[in-house]
Amino acid sequence: MKIDRPTARLLSCFAAAMVSPAFAASTTCTAQSGERRGVLLELYTSEGCDSCPPADRRLSRWKTQAGFAGRLVPLAFHVDYWDRLGWIDRFASSQYTQRQYAMAALARSRAVYTPQFLRNGRDWRSGGDPLEGAADLLAGAAIALELNAARGGQFEVSGTVTAAKPGSEVWLALYENNLESQVRAGENSGKTLRHDYVVRRLIGPLNPNHEGRLALRQQIALDAGWKRADLGVAVFVQDKASGEILQAVQRHACAA
Repeated sequence: MKIDRPTARLLSCFAAAMVSPAFAASTTCTAQSGERRGVLLELYTSEGCDSCPPADRRLSRWKTQAGFAGRLVPLAFHVDYWDRLGWIDRFASSQYTQRQYAMAALARSRAVYTPQFLRNGRDWRSGGDPLEGAADLLAGAAIALELNAARGGQFEVSGTVTAAKPGSEVWLALYENNLESQVRAGENSGKTLRHDYVVRRLIGPLNPNHEGRLALRQQIALDAGWKRADLGVAVFVQDKASGEILQAVQRHACAA
């Protein structure tokens, strides 16, 4: 979906008005979307799948490429349908499996496999630049995001989302970087696997009001084993009917 430039400018200005400078306080950081659409790249993967580690490494490499910062929003969803084959992936969730199947259904596709990349809601099998052909689309929503450092076992996320298209929904993903597993069974037995952008919590769908606005107010309970310095948040707006991603923003956590 494309929207006209005046509408895009209005969305961008609204986001700018709702967010403070990048580091308003030592424990608070913000992010906001722009006129162009961010590229949400979802990887569906599993530690039980021997063809998945190269895709995991590929996702991790984008973490260090400055040209993708603020434009590419990578997320790794570990599915649970490999768990029955000998290795239980500690990052896997049936919720992420359900999302993979739901996204395929919205795209009217039968393509569900691992490793699978979805780029802005569509199956993406290219080995090239994930921004190519996708990063110049005008945004269909504006996102203003604020993160507060985790305190007392809670991670605070607030902000505002404004969607230009009726029938949009909002999702929030808490992810963690710099994870490692020693795999002792299954197809990857004996390997050390490293992961980034691993989704730890997926919250949604959250529904904007009749004006297309949503006030984000989320307090996310943190598990004891999560490394707070490696946490981050992604917020994305999705068309309910098609699964198309209208805007996406990612922000790593601030230092406590």
